[in-house]
Amino acid sequence: MSTSEARRGPSSPEQGSAAGYALAAPRHPRHGAKVLPEHARAHNRSLVLQTLFHGGAMSRADLSRETGLTRVTISDLVAELIADGFVAEKGVREISRPGKPAILVDLDHEGHRIVGLDLSGTSSFVGGVLTLDGTIVVRREIPHPGADGDVVGAIVAFAGELVADSHAPVLGIGVGTPGIVDASGVVITAPNLGLNGFDLEGALRAALDVPIIVANDANAAVLAEYTFGGAGDDVMVVRVGRGVGSGLLSGGRPMVGSRFAAGEIGHVTVATDGGPRCSCGKVGCLEAWISVPTLTARLAEASTPSAREGVLRDAGERLGIALAPVVGALDLSEVILSGPSDLLDGPFSAATVETLRTRTLAKIHEGIRVRMTAQGEDIVLRGAAVMVLSAQLGVS
Repeated sequence: MSTSEARRGPSSPEQGSAAGYALAAPRHPRHGAKVLPEHARAHNRSLVLQTLFHGGAMSRADLSRETGLTRVTISDLVAELIADGFVAEKGVREISRPGKPAILVDLDHEGHRIVGLDLSGTSSFVGGVLTLDGTIVVRREIPHPGADGDVVGAIVAFAGELVADSHAPVLGIGVGTPGIVDASGVVITAPNLGLNGFDLEGALRAALDVPIIVANDANAAVLAEYTFGGAGDDVMVVRVGRGVGSGLLSGGRPMVGSRFAAGEIGHVTVATDGGPRCSCGKVGCLEAWISVPTLTARLAEASTPSAREGVLRDAGERLGIALAPVVGALDLSEVILSGPSDLLDGPFSAATVETLRTRTLAKIHEGIRVRMTAQGEDIVLRGAAVMVLSAQLGVS
């Protein structure tokens, strides 16, 4: 899905914040809320950018109507944003009636670049250079350095190469990493990277001198679905790979939890009848049932198509068991799956839906939707871009 297809016109603007991705602005900032005088200009800049991001090209008069700001204020802000390289004039609007045609303005998608890194792969790191509308113009992969390699050195060098290949001012670097990450970009624990208590955000900032945001890969993924994938305000993205994790939005805002571990569902026990032993040492963890290595191995042992379908349905049922309390507690509207479509799309997702519906309040949650992401394998890269857009421009 292209950005233009996913854009939503701001029918009811709401106030937003540019404080960081964890406080991402609602998609339609509300101009009726109070804004302190010292924050008014930054708020109004974000309001204009947010409106253009979702509404596309429009005239200054259109912007005034959509945001509730005066035409004088809009003219002043647009001139400032053009000078800063964030907005550009796009020609005149075609009209059939007499009069001077309005000049349209829009985000200058080519004026800046965003660098995104996805460190969640088991065998490689993926990086990209993106425009402000989330279009990936450069995409690269490097081998995972391995347990004995210089992981941090490889990440820093890779980010530097992407910055050098941006050929435009870099708005910031967003990083989606496995593991638990605190609000300041410190990786509390990431066994797949061999990092514990490491300030990855600080290391990147010191080396590259550009704004950096580091977050859990699933938390980045759910932002990509929200901004570019048409997801609603109450949604969960489940990422299935070597491990299992999820990102959550409630009321359009990311949920990170008191220990920054919201969405870590991989080690929730989903079997009272035993089950496979997990790498953590427990028996019956969700990850031990539905991770890609586990599913692949179980499917290889299945000798018939019906046996393969049974394996996938069993795994989907286990996911439904884990998700039912979350869906019930948070009143989620949909669950989005991110992972190999040949494993997750079909009997697996069908069994997940059936289990959810039997384990939640029928009249309320019978319409729960479970679907595959439309963002494909670059969902974390695009989510990393949203983190930068939100932190630097107040756009989400």
